[in-house]
Amino acid sequence: MTFLPNRVVAISEDAERLYDRWLGAIDERLDEPDCDRYELCRTVLTEIYFAQLNGVDPETLPVSTQVALAQMDARNVTLEPEYYAEIDLERYEHVKPLIWLWEMFDRSLLAENVHLGVKFRRLLAKRIFGQCGRNFKAFHHVKISFGYNLEVGDNVVVHRHVLLDDRGGIRLGDGVSVSDFANVYSHSHGVVEGRDIATPVTVIGAGVRITYHATVMSGVHLAEGTMLGAFGVATKDTEPHAVYAGIPAKKIKDKPDESRRPPTPDPLAD
Repeated sequence: MTFLPNRVVAISEDAERLYDRWLGAIDERLDEPDCDRYELCRTVLTEIYFAQLNGVDPETLPVSTQVALAQMDARNVTLEPEYYAEIDLERYEHVKPLIWLWEMFDRSLLAENVHLGVKFRRLLAKRIFGQCGRNFKAFHHVKISFGYNLEVGDNVVVHRHVLLDDRGGIRLGDGVSVSDFANVYSHSHGVVEGRDIATPVTVIGAGVRITYHATVMSGVHLAEGTMLGAFGVATKDTEPHAVYAGIPAKKIKDKPDESRRPPTPDPLAD
């Protein structure tokens, strides 16, 4: 196979200054002790979706437009985790507006811009997650549950349309890569009664690669260096530095030693 590290992609200096100014203003506001996260969320989303309606009396607008405007404020919406009985309401109240801001950003015309999107989600992640290491990268349409039950190490990348169900807790070690359309769960339901729920912590060890459309079931520990093959379903703990595939996933071989590969710079590092 050919060794093809990611290349650096330049954008115009004007665009980079514009993006940094916008991100910097949000970052600074979130750092303020008296920051009202709900109001910040409402303001940013309204500017993205309905900037032309700034200063317009909502009562003069069609009812459907009023309903659409109401969605800019996280106080006017409910999210699925709020219905979970074990939710820590105080902790969730602190992160909910940022989760909603993340999700609504991902539905906007800004989300497909990799340069901007990775930086935007990174500044939110470090305030949503229980722990967030350096150089975290999330691409568009990553779905999380509580958020505060996520512990993420350094140099973790989560690709498009990934579900991180941190209801019971998820730990992602350093250098973990989660590919497109993968699912990582930390809760399960009883066979007879769906309201019987187990919430064990799911652990993804350092250097693990969860590949396309793969699923990790709740409470599983993927040991350091594991590779879970495409569409594989991990139902049991794994051995380190091995490749697992299938439904349920089983070990098919040990990973070859590729330590000879030189380190390469990350073009999207923080």
